[in-house]
Amino acid sequence: MALKDVLEKGSLFSPFQSLLVSILSAPLLLVATHNFMQIFTAAVPPHHCQSNLTWDQLSSHKDSCNRYISLLSNATEPCKPGDWKYDLSTYTSTIINKWDLVCEREWLKELAQSIYMAGVLSGAMVYGSLADRFGRRIVILCCLLQTALMGTGAAFAPSFSLYCFFRFMAGMGICGFIINDLGLTMEWTPIRYRATVSVFQSTCLTFGQIILAGVAYAINDWHWLQLALSVPYFFCFILACWVPESIRWLVFAKRSQQALYNLNRVVRINGDKDGSPVTLEMLKLETPNDSSALTSRMTPIDLFRTPAMRKITIFLSMTWFSSSFCFFALAMDVQKFGLSIYLVQVVFGSVELPFRVLSTVLAAYIGRRFAVSGFLILSGILILCSLAVPEDSILMQMSLTVLAKGLLGSSIVCAYLYTPELYPTVLRQTGMGFTNMMMRLGAMVSPLVMMTKTYAPFLPLVIFGTVSIVCGLPILWLPETLNRPLLDTVDEVEARGKNATPKNNDTESVYGTKL
Repeated sequence: MALKDVLEKGSLFSPFQSLLVSILSAPLLLVATHNFMQIFTAAVPPHHCQSNLTWDQLSSHKDSCNRYISLLSNATEPCKPGDWKYDLSTYTSTIINKWDLVCEREWLKELAQSIYMAGVLSGAMVYGSLADRFGRRIVILCCLLQTALMGTGAAFAPSFSLYCFFRFMAGMGICGFIINDLGLTMEWTPIRYRATVSVFQSTCLTFGQIILAGVAYAINDWHWLQLALSVPYFFCFILACWVPESIRWLVFAKRSQQALYNLNRVVRINGDKDGSPVTLEMLKLETPNDSSALTSRMTPIDLFRTPAMRKITIFLSMTWFSSSFCFFALAMDVQKFGLSIYLVQVVFGSVELPFRVLSTVLAAYIGRRFAVSGFLILSGILILCSLAVPEDSILMQMSLTVLAKGLLGSSIVCAYLYTPELYPTVLRQTGMGFTNMMMRLGAMVSPLVMMTKTYAPFLPLVIFGTVSIVCGLPILWLPETLNRPLLDTVDEVEARGKNATPKNNDTESVYGTKL
């Protein structure tokens, strides 16, 4: 049995491939629950300052931030800490009534979400480079354990400051897991199944929005909700211990014995008794001159050092930034429709599922770059079209928003597939980390743009639609990766950028396995 047939010979549903995809996809079901959890844990219940007046008397007055001394004179005085009273008929407990994040302290609610997103951004900066240096598997395990511990810690945080710290650390773990989970899965997946596996994992990410709505509806106390969505990561950590390290990374790290063990382990799990075992000779580099390039220590600077790498990084950064920039603006602004936030969350999550099927077909048949670009441009057009919809046409506004959000989500799905295929193995996770950092930056900037509606109500939509269209065009100038093997070195990427055929396209450079 030739080495290149080790993975390509089996189907997507071979025992090893099924186990690998299942184990690495399970934690993805909970990612969206952490990203959007604050919609429910920081829901603002009706509130007023403690006084001698009844709730019915106070509900007819708009000022809920001061204590009413007399209804006849409408005299008020500032509310003192600890004097707030909340209507907990809908939410048993939230961080709002826990730490009185209302009125002059209301901005702390948004600060908590921004701190979480800052943690996600930090995770993209840190864990991408660490995975290229120390391996994908160890980073995934650390991130899963970090998310479990910090998410659980947030549920028992005695102060708002500690709550924000735990959320920051949980955000780091979430992002570090995502980028390395998708990268490791891609490096173990045969060429013909990459699009299918990528979209399946992205569907798991989307399905988390529906899970969040269901769990939040059943659990009205923010402590237990936080705990219920964090503890499962302990079990995911235990399961992920079974996942083997990427053989590509092991060879580049000069750990050929471990790569050999992992490959033969795949053969044993799949029950392949027809071929001979993989040997060390099969793992030797076919071109000795490539050795220094493959084993040299790379840094994030190498993402910009050469022309082709610089072009890939800049254009992908624009794509990731714009997709997230517009997606989170539409996803977090659910209260504007005046409907139940549980219902809107389920609708948003459910409608995105058919778009995942569409993105699978387009990515697998017309190519990755056309899919990414097309989804971005179409979403921008829909956002701009919503400007022409009257304010009282809630159904039409919601339809355009759902469609635009679905297209943006599909763009992100295809970008998760396209990005690791463009970067070489020696910089794959570093590139994933950097582009994801731009994605999180877009999510952080998005709320600031929403504030421009105070100057002109239509301005945010104009900005979102324009950015989506403008950033969707440059991706068409990048190379197509459909049905092409992963590249290993920067030299191969540069050769591809010059329309030259890399030396190792036909027989893979390191071990002949077309992943």
